[in-house]
Amino acid sequence: MSQVPITKQGAERLREELNQLKKVDRPAVIEAIAEARAHGDLKENAEYHAAREQQGFIEGRIKELESALSHARVIDLAELNPGTKVVFGATVVLADEMGEQDEVTWQIVGDLEADTKERRLGISAPLARALIGKEEGDVVEFEAPGGQRAYEIVEVRYEV
Repeated sequence: MSQVPITKQGAERLREELNQLKKVDRPAVIEAIAEARAHGDLKENAEYHAAREQQGFIEGRIKELESALSHARVIDLAELNPGTKVVFGATVVLADEMGEQDEVTWQIVGDLEADTKERRLGISAPLARALIGKEEGDVVEFEAPGGQRAYEIVEVRYEV
């Protein structure tokens, strides 16, 4: 597996999640399984089955995070000096050319740390691919799930 880019902050967030899963969530679910097992008949014990399902989710997520972090190439944004171009790690303010919405702000990050609620856009997303290499004032067009979209790049900054 090749290395995948991730910001330093994103790697720290994933490590914190991994630590939470290993040190807090895993022991809690093991305790819940033991407590449910003490109630007797496991065939009809909903608490036991729910705890086992939760344990499977936690173990799967731990493996996923460990694998992702072992293949990650951590990029420190403080060491980048791209000038005014949009590159990995950039925070970009965009104005909708169609006037359908106000300005939007996205940070281009690794796919592992993408989170639309936090306005972090994965590098492989169509918008991110369209933005890479562009500068302030450029207009980018890309194919979105809802059809063709166009944005003007209002500002490019690099936040550490």
